[in-house]
Amino acid sequence: MKLNLEKLGKKNICLIGLMGAGKSIVGKLLAKELSMRYYDSDKLIEKKLHKSINQIFSDHGESYFRNIEEDVVLSLLDKKNCVISLGGGSILSDLTRKALFINSFSIYLEVDIEILYERLIKSKKRPLINNKNIKEKLIHLTQERKKYYRKANLTLNNFNDVVTELSTIFEEGLRRVTPGYGEKRAVKNLAGESVLYPGVNYELDRQP
Repeated sequence: MKLNLEKLGKKNICLIGLMGAGKSIVGKLLAKELSMRYYDSDKLIEKKLHKSINQIFSDHGESYFRNIEEDVVLSLLDKKNCVISLGGGSILSDLTRKALFINSFSIYLEVDIEILYERLIKSKKRPLINNKNIKEKLIHLTQERKKYYRKANLTLNNFNDVVTELSTIFEEGLRRVTPGYGEKRAVKNLAGESVLYPGVNYELDRQP
């Protein structure tokens, strides 16, 4: 499937959301589906510093990491015709948010806390939850970041086959609907419980 991002006034597609939401997995699959390049901001940071994210936090602290992250992400957000997975906390940067919402068609992968908890309970690679009450930390991060995540062009809730869902939306809706119009379109729900796009009200039929 091909997608003309220029018609949407965007350079690239960006996936945002909390750790464990599936941004990296979905990003790779979506890039393959759309025949686009794929970038993962965390992986590029690790490559740049020759350290794991855990080690960067341990050696230098979160503030240092966020500064590096901002530089890497701003560079990524200027790239064209690609899919980008952003680290969960990158949205906290004012500069990143500005570039993201101007340059990127942004997709928020919203997943319930209970589901995230089950995915992350055994993880040792997430410095923000190491030696912490995972559920409490996830609640705190959600409260801190959700106001920014929810500004995304598209929100997918509790998805399963998200790539199929996105392909359906792009195929049936975005190629033929101009952002900013209040037109309603029905898009068959193949995975999530709700899909939102500013200016276009996507009404999904829930599966039994």
